[in-house]
Amino acid sequence: MPLKLHDTLSREKRVFEPAQADRVTMYVCGPTVYNHAHIGNARPAVVFDVLFRLLQQLYPDRPVTYARNITDVDDKINARAAEEGVEIGVITDRYTAIYHSDLDALGCLRPTVEPRATAHMGEMVALIEGLLDRGLAYVAAGEVLFDVARFDAGTGRYGALSNRSLDDMIAGARVEVAGNKENAADFVLWKPSKPGEPSWPGPLDPASGEPMPGRPGWHIECSAMAEKVLGLPFDIHGGGLDLIFPHHTNEIAQSCAAHGLAANTDYARYWMHNGFLTMDAEKMSKSLGNVSLITELLERQPGEVLRLALLSAHYRGPLDWTDQLVDQARKNLDRLYGALKRAGDAGGISDAEAPQAMVEALSDDLNTPAALAVLFDAAGAVERALNDGEVATAAARAGELRAAGQLMGLLQQDPNAWFEGGADDAFKAQVEALLGRRMQARANKDWAEADRIRDELTALKVVVMDGPTGATWRRG
Repeated sequence: MPLKLHDTLSREKRVFEPAQADRVTMYVCGPTVYNHAHIGNARPAVVFDVLFRLLQQLYPDRPVTYARNITDVDDKINARAAEEGVEIGVITDRYTAIYHSDLDALGCLRPTVEPRATAHMGEMVALIEGLLDRGLAYVAAGEVLFDVARFDAGTGRYGALSNRSLDDMIAGARVEVAGNKENAADFVLWKPSKPGEPSWPGPLDPASGEPMPGRPGWHIECSAMAEKVLGLPFDIHGGGLDLIFPHHTNEIAQSCAAHGLAANTDYARYWMHNGFLTMDAEKMSKSLGNVSLITELLERQPGEVLRLALLSAHYRGPLDWTDQLVDQARKNLDRLYGALKRAGDAGGISDAEAPQAMVEALSDDLNTPAALAVLFDAAGAVERALNDGEVATAAARAGELRAAGQLMGLLQQDPNAWFEGGADDAFKAQVEALLGRRMQARANKDWAEADRIRDELTALKVVVMDGPTGATWRRG
C-alpha cells in the first residue's frame, strides 16, 4: 500500500508523494537547549525517527534528508548563561550533548543534518530584509515585526494550518498587545538584545540604512534553516501539536510572504503533529513542573522500554505517562526478546525482511499500535514453531521479528544481553544453576521446592519468566 500521512493543513490523510524524484526531505522542530529534556520532548523525536526509518525503507533508491534544528539562542538560554556567568555556547553545548545522549539511549538515529540557529543568522537577516522590501514587515521601537493583516488580506491563508480565521485568533488572544504593533497578531522577526546579551548585525533599518544589532525572534529561525538545508518546497514538516499556533502558522506566513509563494504548500507539502504527553491527564510541561526528565528515567529503565512506551499509542493521540505504562512496555519487550532468545538458543535467527504487514501498518499514518500487533504475531509464530520442533521455521520467523522491530527502532540488542543486564559470568552461572534446579523440581512436581528456588532468585533481583518453551530471566 502507498504511504499515507495525516496532513494537518488539509485535515485529511493524504498519499505521500515526494516533491522531487531524486530525494525525500523532512524537517522537524528540535529542542531549545537550556536544560534537560523531559520525556514529553522525546515523543516527537521518537515518532519522527520511526518515520525516518520507514522512508528509508520505502525509498531505497534515493537519499532521505532528515533535518532537526537546534535552537541555541533564546531568552531562557540567555538567563541560564547569565546565572552561571558563562557564554551562551557553554550552556547550549552542554545541553545539546545531553540531548544527544538521551536520544541515543532511546534508539533514535541521528538526523541527516542538525542546523543551529546561531549558524544561520545571515539567512534569517536576508529573509527579514526580503519581507521589509515587500512591505510585509515594518520597524517599530527597534523591532522588526511581520504584518499579519497585510499577508492575510484577501486570501485568509494565515490561519489555514490551525483552521482559524485571523479575526478569530485576535478575538481569542489573551495576551497584552505590545504598543509598537500595528495589529494584535503581528509578531517579532528581529529585536534588540538587552545589555550583556549576545547580539548580531541585523537587517538594514529602512530609515537609516544601518544594520540593526540584536537577535532573531523565534519563528524566523526555522524558516531560514529549513530553506537553507532542504530547499523549497520540502516534503514533510513535523512537530508537536503545541507548535501549530503560533510557531508553524507564523513560519508558513513569513516564508510564503518572503518568496511570494502562491500557496502554503509551496513551503512544506505535508504537516504532521504529534499529540501531547500527559501526566494525570495534564500536559507535561516544565512551566507546570510536572515533568519526568529523560536522563532520570534512563537511570531506572532501559531506553528501549521508554521508546516502546512512547510508541504504544498512535502518535496523533494523547498519551498518559504512568508507571503502569512503563511497566507494561518492559513486560512486552521481555516477551518479544524471549522469543528471539529461545529461537537463538534452539538454532539461530535467520536474516529476513520485515513482514509486509509491518510495512503496511506503518504506511497507514504511522499506526504503531497495529505495528506492535505485528510484532506480537511474529513472536507467537516463533513460539509455535519451537513447540512443534520446527527449528528452521522458528529461525525464519525470528528473523522477521527482528527486521520488523528494526523499523520501529526496537529489538536490535542481543537477547541474552537484554535479559542479563550486564551480569558477570559468575552471576549468570549462579542463576542458570538455580533455574536448572527449579526446572527439575517442577518436573518432579515438588512445587514447594520450586517456589523456594524462585524466592531465592527474587532475592537476587532476578525476574523469572515462564514460557511455553521454557523459562527466561532478566535482572530486575
